[in-house]
Amino acid sequence: MTPPESEADPAPDAAPLKLVLFDCDGTLVDSQHMIVAAMRDAHAAHGVVLPERDRLLSVVGLSLPEAFATLSQGDRAYPIEALVDAYRNAFTRLRNAEPPEPMFEGAREVLDALRRRDDVLLGMVTGKARRGVDRVLKAHDMEGWFATIQTADDAPSKPHPAMVFQAMGEIGVRPEETVVVGDTTYDVSMALQAGASALGVGWGYHEVADLERAGADHIVHRFDEVPAAIFDLLARRRAIAG
Repeated sequence: MTPPESEADPAPDAAPLKLVLFDCDGTLVDSQHMIVAAMRDAHAAHGVVLPERDRLLSVVGLSLPEAFATLSQGDRAYPIEALVDAYRNAFTRLRNAEPPEPMFEGAREVLDALRRRDDVLLGMVTGKARRGVDRVLKAHDMEGWFATIQTADDAPSKPHPAMVFQAMGEIGVRPEETVVVGDTTYDVSMALQAGASALGVGWGYHEVADLERAGADHIVHRFDEVPAAIFDLLARRRAIAG
């Protein structure tokens, strides 16, 4: 198969199969409106003071129990399990009433270019539940684009590296041929713990400075920069391996 010519599609090479694992919320889709609304409803349902918006967005990417545990800041009176249930109910209601989460500019085009390459497989590693992922893929006509999808249903919460290990195991690729693309420090840490490269994106829910401090191998600021950055990171790994 010959990939289409595109600025977002560098020329293929003879290197082994590459696995590119994308986070979802904050990386592919902008879900902050629905997340904050569901958080607001969940906290109101239990009479709990709603944290500031920045704090709410800072836990995007974690599994729900881990997210609420982080927001609790160790307060034993914080009803984590009840808030998880209330959030799920609120999000389901909003999901059925609101348009699907919009993709970031250029995301779909870049994914389409990458998936058409013979030497690349796409995967997803996300704190979403699988039904949420399925809804996003269906809404944006991307069903079947990802060779492996790891969700909060499948593995411990980020930054635990299990999702990356599971994805690599399913596809049969090595860490040095794997890149994780994400917007949070959890994505960066997860990638590095699994031995993969970590490509941070600057349009999501964590600050670029935080991604840098977490050890991101590179950071991009527009989606059309993603493919070149991926292949540059992989080339660096091959050069180090000698």
